[in-house]
Amino acid sequence: QVQLVESGGGLVQPGGSLRLSCAASGSIASIYGMGWYRQAPGKQRESVATIASGGSTKYADSVQGRFTISRDNAKNTVSLQMNSLKPEDTAAYYCYADISSLRSRRRDYWGQGTQVTVSS
Repeated sequence: QVQLVESGGGLVQPGGSLRLSCAASGSIASIYGMGWYRQAPGKQRESVATIASGGSTKYADSVQGRFTISRDNAKNTVSLQMNSLKPEDTAAYYCYADISSLRSRRRDYWGQGTQVTVSS
């Protein structure tokens, strides 16, 4: 069984920073792409940032220059450093990982979500 567990959400004032972390555990054979999505109330889930196993990254235009995604392949973790946060960044943030496990075929796994609220 593979699990993704997120941490680091919370309430922050506009202009502030937060760091989200996500750890994958279980019977993992290989982890390919990892990343973060978010979903605000009444809106569709959108990709925020992704990182390939080799380290190449992609960002949504709305977070480019403010957010930084990173991963630690030895620890099976992915992190999202969020700076200069804006009220429109308020959403539930979900990590995902493209994983092949010892017991199942390669597929996407998702975390349970962590709430980020940017408000004064």
